[in-house]
Amino acid sequence: MLDTIDPVGTASSERRRPGRPRDLRLDASILAEAEKQLRERGYGGMSLESVAAGAGTTVPALRRRYDSKVALATAVVESLRIEPLRAPTGAPPRERAIAVLENFRHNLEREHSMALVGTMLVEEGRNPQLLERFRARLVKARRMLLGDALRAGIATGELRAGTDVEVAVNLLIGSFYARYISHGRIPRDWSHRIMQQIWPTTTAGTKPRRAPRSTSRR
Repeated sequence: MLDTIDPVGTASSERRRPGRPRDLRLDASILAEAEKQLRERGYGGMSLESVAAGAGTTVPALRRRYDSKVALATAVVESLRIEPLRAPTGAPPRERAIAVLENFRHNLEREHSMALVGTMLVEEGRNPQLLERFRARLVKARRMLLGDALRAGIATGELRAGTDVEVAVNLLIGSFYARYISHGRIPRDWSHRIMQQIWPTTTAGTKPRRAPRSTSRR
């Protein structure tokens, strides 16, 4: 889910003054408790007070790390990323696109990641800023890298010139959500299978072959 950081509402720990080193075990406990409450109670039912109590700490200690509930919820979503998002340098465009989708699949395999995406969507009407943080931090970078790879494929002639990049990005990424909702799991070869439908394997620098016309008569 992404690697750019939205400076608005950044955890106050990033601006804290020099002092005693932060307890990393407490950091993990806070995020684990916040994730549990998001899943079980939803964003509205989670509070800094309840998370602090569940993590065995105090509200001031929690606020030194996250200055708002939105910042804490965003940190929970970011913690689901088990594999950093990187664009392989020097690779052909199609391989770059596959790498982005594979990164997405690996991160969706993390337990409860899909459920927390649902939590973000549920809060759209009540707390739109939470969904905006989710989009800014965990969505835009992936879409940008995938779109860049598709545009590079158009430039090399591997994809047809009229390819709608935005539509293609939505089809590729959206297929993961659709497959999970319909089957409860995403196959390991899904990135390659879905890419083959959008971007059939070709020789670099050549246009995809058209399907032969049928010679049968009606």
